[in-house]
Amino acid sequence: MDFKESGFMYGLAVFVIGFVVVESVFFIVKAFKRGRELGLSKEKMKNAAISSALFTVAPALSILATVIALAGALGIVLPWIRLSVIGNLAYETVASETMLEVFGASLKQPVTDPSQFGAVAWVMTLGTSFALVLLPFFCKTIHKKVGQTVAKSEKTSKAGDVLAAAAFIGIIAAFIARAINGKTEDGVGDAGLMSIATLLTSMAVSLILETVCAKFSLTKLQPFAMPIAMFAGMGMAVLLGLALPESVAAWTWWRQI
Repeated sequence: MDFKESGFMYGLAVFVIGFVVVESVFFIVKAFKRGRELGLSKEKMKNAAISSALFTVAPALSILATVIALAGALGIVLPWIRLSVIGNLAYETVASETMLEVFGASLKQPVTDPSQFGAVAWVMTLGTSFALVLLPFFCKTIHKKVGQTVAKSEKTSKAGDVLAAAAFIGIIAAFIARAINGKTEDGVGDAGLMSIATLLTSMAVSLILETVCAKFSLTKLQPFAMPIAMFAGMGMAVLLGLALPESVAAWTWWRQI
């Protein structure tokens, strides 16, 4: 059996995810008990629980998409563990890709070396551990300072929104640039028709859904826009791979230069 999906890895996944589930149930029970102490009705608490559960569907779809994206190189178990605890699309992809580049590999190919797999697992895990250690000591102070700064004036508040949006756009731009300009030494995964088709499909679906949500005030659909766009892009890549001849589907401009 592949070491990435061995019995040990599945056992580790069951333990980690089981712990998360038990912890979640524990805090749900504590929250309901505290709610009764505060005089909240069962109906209100039930509605809050249902709304919270429904709100997690959209993020769960993007998490699932990330697991699928990483599974080709890292297997299904490690991404499953990481993204069931504290992981996210931007961090897990960047961390794993950066570590693999050190070994001259990439996420476009399955990892076959246990030492590379172990290094990727350590980097993905340790990178997010610092937040867990630092937040209990510094989060309250940082949050207070940021709140005071943003609350000084409406102009400052708008500047903060612009900076946050710029940071997010910068991250997305880095992924887009790599997808378009992604030349590899062995030619596997070079940017070309598949990359551009996936990118344009995701962008088009996302813009259409955002427009529909804004026009018809579909606030409940808005959180699903990004996950749906991601799946649409992957679906287009699969469709092109199945429908087009290999010479066309795998065409890249790098090979024409």
